[in-house]
Amino acid sequence: MKLSTRRSNERGHADHGWLKTFHTFSFASYYDPAHDHFGCLRVINEDRVDPKTGFGTHAHREFEIFSYIVGGELEHRDSMGNVEVMKRGDLQMTSAGTGIRHSEHAHGAKQVHFLQIWSVPSTKGLSPQYFTRHFTDAEKADKWAHIVAPIDAPGVLEKREASGPAPVHSPLNLFATLLSPGNSLRHEFHTGDGQRKGYVHVVQTSEYNTAKASGAHVRILGAEGGPVDLREGDGAYIMAASGEALTVENAGEKVAEVLLFDME
Repeated sequence: MKLSTRRSNERGHADHGWLKTFHTFSFASYYDPAHDHFGCLRVINEDRVDPKTGFGTHAHREFEIFSYIVGGELEHRDSMGNVEVMKRGDLQMTSAGTGIRHSEHAHGAKQVHFLQIWSVPSTKGLSPQYFTRHFTDAEKADKWAHIVAPIDAPGVLEKREASGPAPVHSPLNLFATLLSPGNSLRHEFHTGDGQRKGYVHVVQTSEYNTAKASGAHVRILGAEGGPVDLREGDGAYIMAASGEALTVENAGEKVAEVLLFDME
């Protein structure tokens, strides 16, 4: 298994006043051909949006777009008639398909902190769909919560609101954990033909920080070359053989919020 780090302070970054954002991949005015996409994964933006501001109505098509709420509240409105206020623990997935228009604004008096993630669908020309799931902190505490899975995977419900993972029209699984100090979690990459791609991201929960990553500290075990240490905002690309496993260990003194992608 091979890992390649993506350090927090090496991500694309923009401070628009009302919006503070980091880009793992090329996005908007940030372009880096070495970090354009990874497998079907096209966007991981870590956004902080000030109260009474947000993204006005804009269009998307042919992307699977999901929002993972870290803190605060996010109001979503779209051309399918969906109006929803999401809070910590909510995951909202829009399958844009042939085209949708939506807006996203901070709701209430607090800043909203969320990750916006895009993947490329396996099939084009799909009808737009909208899904919401909720996962409590307890469901993530020192275990992997399976929060996104391919729409045709066993146990995935193609309903607007349901339990279990949100469906996605991409060969992508997403897991989340709140890993406490001294604890560790193992993940075995999906068994199938060929090599698997993965990406691990440590959410920047302590504070907004454009400098070298700090805060929660995790260690990735199982890769060639020995352990890899990550802090808040850091990530790592993973290339693994089918059935290979890694271990995420909390090596620090704070709870670490970690996302793990497992993809074809």
